[in-house]
Amino acid sequence: MPEPLIKTLYTADPSAHVFNSRLYIYPSHDRETAIQFNDSGDQYDMTDYHVFSMESMTSPVTDHGVALTLQDVPWASKQLWAPDAATKDGKYYLYFPARDREGVFRIGVAVARVPEGPFAALESYIEGSYSIDPAVFVDGDGTGYLYFGGIWGGELQCWGTDGGEGWVFDKGLVGPNEPCEGRALGARVAKLGGDMVSFASPVREVVVLDESGEPVRAEDHERRFFEASWMHKYRGTYYFSYSTGDTHFVVYATGDSPWGPFRYRGRILEPVLGWTTHHSIVEFGGRWWIFYHDCTLSGGVSHLRNVKVREIVYDEEGDIRLVE
Repeated sequence: MPEPLIKTLYTADPSAHVFNSRLYIYPSHDRETAIQFNDSGDQYDMTDYHVFSMESMTSPVTDHGVALTLQDVPWASKQLWAPDAATKDGKYYLYFPARDREGVFRIGVAVARVPEGPFAALESYIEGSYSIDPAVFVDGDGTGYLYFGGIWGGELQCWGTDGGEGWVFDKGLVGPNEPCEGRALGARVAKLGGDMVSFASPVREVVVLDESGEPVRAEDHERRFFEASWMHKYRGTYYFSYSTGDTHFVVYATGDSPWGPFRYRGRILEPVLGWTTHHSIVEFGGRWWIFYHDCTLSGGVSHLRNVKVREIVYDEEGDIRLVE
């Protein structure tokens, strides 16, 4: 198995991007805490972000230091969880979830002039955003899309429609360990405005279909969405990948539009050492890579994780395979 990429501190949830011909990794930064493990994820009590980069897949990893801290975010109260990044018009945007002053997860944005930061947080979170695990995809026409959502501690199960195109928060909607009856809850997606810090469309649910063309069911724990959205494009096809959560698979589905629907295709990663699975997929150096985390560095402590990477390839049908 591959070694951890970063051994100087605990890192997780890696979002990898190529900016200016260099690979940048935007992970969360785990820290030791006495908080007991619970389904709300309170033990994941992260307070800052570091940015890392590599010249090539065989070069040393550079730690660019602290890029943003909890104290830098005016609206946030705690828990800087899994981030992502994007660029437009010479600016770099860091998207991150945190709990607001009422304890509800929202998604904020911080801006920098260089990909490694430091980043300056905006005064408030993205209006209309909620839950966790932001993932930004910029299509070939320059349109940006923000995917987000996570069940249990990520609170996605607490958001229901308001009867129109809006969403409302209600902790009593469904129980924390039963996402819904019938079809599975889906991730959320919205089009980003030209400013990259606001929504330019209503928030929609991402639908994943099974082999019969029906939405994946909530009881289908090996295929249903749980958290950790990622979107990439390969040969004109949109690949939506995600974690199945309590079954610990990273799986993927494909479609003809960034909105979906997406047809379930299969697994990429089997369960890793630890509780969570969170990944990103990027092309770099003419090859494709999946970044992910496990708990090798801490000997299996679920909230002290480390980033790893493996190569992937596509077959003639566009199915993803790990390189052994």
